[in-house]
Amino acid sequence: MLRGTKKLMCAIAIICAASNAASQTVLSGGIDSRYTDNAGKVSSNETSDVETRAYLKADYISDPGKCNANFGGTVGYSYWLDSTFDDEMYGEMAFTGDCRLANQLYWDVANTLREVTQSSRAGDTQDNRTRKNVFSTGPRYNWRINDTNWLTLTTRYEQTEFSEPDNNDTERYTGTAAWNHAFSQTLNGGLSGTFSRTEYDTGAEVDVKTGRVTFSKRWATMDLSGAVGVSEIETRFGATTQKSDGWVGELTISRALTPSSDWYLKAARELTDKTSDFDFRYGDFQFNLQNSISVETSAISTGFNKRFSNSSTLHVDLYGNQSDYLDSAEREEGAGANLRYVRPIAKRTNAYLGLGYDYITYASDDVDERKSRVELGAEYQASRQLSLHSKLGHERKKSDVASSEYDENWVLLGVKYRFR
Repeated sequence: MLRGTKKLMCAIAIICAASNAASQTVLSGGIDSRYTDNAGKVSSNETSDVETRAYLKADYISDPGKCNANFGGTVGYSYWLDSTFDDEMYGEMAFTGDCRLANQLYWDVANTLREVTQSSRAGDTQDNRTRKNVFSTGPRYNWRINDTNWLTLTTRYEQTEFSEPDNNDTERYTGTAAWNHAFSQTLNGGLSGTFSRTEYDTGAEVDVKTGRVTFSKRWATMDLSGAVGVSEIETRFGATTQKSDGWVGELTISRALTPSSDWYLKAARELTDKTSDFDFRYGDFQFNLQNSISVETSAISTGFNKRFSNSSTLHVDLYGNQSDYLDSAEREEGAGANLRYVRPIAKRTNAYLGLGYDYITYASDDVDERKSRVELGAEYQASRQLSLHSKLGHERKKSDVASSEYDENWVLLGVKYRFR
């Protein structure tokens, strides 16, 4: 079992033991059973099966103090009725914490565990997933020079592990120096420099040097923040060395359009390697773990949220991304859209509609793939602790490679109970 899953089980056990004293703890559990007519997501010889998942979920936020922590995690067990896939433990979590060691000196800890796909060309099935665990820790020193200038020095040790042995684990060492200046109460700007070294268990090394100009601005109804700069990446493996450089940056905009609607834009471009947490920070982006080490990544997403007077909600999200694997001829470009509409249909009952579309291009062999999906569901809140839900959906994949195409219909029934 991946060490990250063991950490998750221990963390949930500790939270469960302390739940009587922790007012910011939420504990829940449930069982979901999902029938699919194409469990393997294949173009022919489809196999139907029922997957049942039993899970325990914990969310925890500590009271503000010398040490602070924020945790959310789920651990469970997956059982296949007709053994299409192996039964297994699964889990995911996100943890961030810090402790003040002395005046202006802090120690940070973070851990993220999530399932990711190994190859974007294959179907999103259990055999094509691996658990990715990213752990990081290190000191942070905030030196407030005066009322308008401060310097932040940060060092990090980061470890990335995969549950599948075919994927390479890494250790990463990062140092950052950042200077910030307050031009006004609503406008900040500064400079930052970062160096990181990533060591693969195969012996490969990746060095990344980055310099950036940072900025942030607040208005009454909008927040803007970002950075722009240059980066150089150097990959060494045996006697082979490869270098690349280019501009990098990030941008985040959030704006309240009306009291009941808002809009956001998020974008980033980085020179990195496939074991970084870029795919965690940009959920529609995914690394192809079977390709080369160093990657030039770009991602952009924008979305709209609307709350209606009848308590219904609408969320629309558009995204685009690109992965250019610098050690190979592969370049992947993707774009897509997601829509989710939730509406009350009866007392204690909400129904929802979900739509999605993804388009992916693989430059190395000029292959295009298109995936569409529709999902309908309803949730009944039987009591403050107990809820019942049902879903049904359809997913279709079209591709220039006929063997990659598939159609899938599925139905899910589930129950969830909140213990605290």
